[in-house]
Amino acid sequence: MDEEKIITSMMDEKRVFHPPKALSEKAYIKNLDEYRKIYQRSLADPEGFWGELAEQLDWYQKWDRVLVEDFKEAQHEWFVGGKLNVCYNCVDRNLKTWRRNKAALVWEGDIGDSKTLTYQELYYHVCKFANVLKKHGVKKGDRVTIYLPMILELPIALLACARIGATHSVVFGGFSADALKDRILDCASNVLICADGYYRSGRIIRSKDNSDEALQACPDVKDVIVVKRVDVGINMEAGRDYWWHDEMAAEDIKPHCEPEVMDAEDPLFILYTSGSTGKPKGVLHTQAGYLLYAYQTFKWVFDVKEEDTFWCTADIGWVTGHSYIVYGPLALGATAVMFEGVPTYPHPDRFWGIVEKYQV
Repeated sequence: MDEEKIITSMMDEKRVFHPPKALSEKAYIKNLDEYRKIYQRSLADPEGFWGELAEQLDWYQKWDRVLVEDFKEAQHEWFVGGKLNVCYNCVDRNLKTWRRNKAALVWEGDIGDSKTLTYQELYYHVCKFANVLKKHGVKKGDRVTIYLPMILELPIALLACARIGATHSVVFGGFSADALKDRILDCASNVLICADGYYRSGRIIRSKDNSDEALQACPDVKDVIVVKRVDVGINMEAGRDYWWHDEMAAEDIKPHCEPEVMDAEDPLFILYTSGSTGKPKGVLHTQAGYLLYAYQTFKWVFDVKEEDTFWCTADIGWVTGHSYIVYGPLALGATAVMFEGVPTYPHPDRFWGIVEKYQV
């Protein structure tokens, strides 16, 4: 078989794999007939369809219109007039149920360390860091750049921003100083959250050096909060750089922070495209539409149940990680695994070891 025929045959996939009967019987969508009914409903009555699904979220104020759209001008507004808080939907509402002591995030480090946060513990850390951000002058509508590796402080920082109405912009922890600089300048951020470094395949990557280099061209960044992950000697500029653990331990930082009431169309986060088709572009995601998307796709596509442990192996630096490590799983009250490092260190079977350890 020549190369062209091999490629064609690989792209022409017609096999159908049916799930086990026991799995189908418990599924949110049990068969193709149910799926087709849902799909047809979404076409016949889109506003009724999405309005019904949005009832699963917690709202301070319900919407006046589900959708206001103008396809000619590419202008779309979801749940117009509605008010909610994304962090509340991901954290607080789980505290009102038995899930308060359920594992929210399970973290596996590159060097064998691990940690689990329950929903109650997650609330504690998110509220404290939200108050740290407020102490550093961050308010509703401000942009906060987050340049962290895959450690628990990363989802905590995202949720803290969402709690106070700040727009977070995550930069993949493996990106260069130039990539970080460009994204800070483009979104007009004045606060950076970074780390002293991180582990990858047992080696220490000194990522704070990248932060310092980027900040030479970012004069508007006045505050830098640094997570001590690897505990190596780094430059800490007085009056600009602050240790995360010191800020969190300050006496005036309380473990409660009232969530900001946000309009459904307020910005939630900016995430930049990879740049494969030109200069990276900042894509803005708004509050309610994104949250419902992350919640509903996580629920239906992955069919996650209360007893399940879910693992998305993506990095939170990409939208897949935003949606299926942080916002989707937490909004559904699920347990999500996140890991630092690579799948082949310290052993080639690391992925399967994590699956077995946490019964993913």
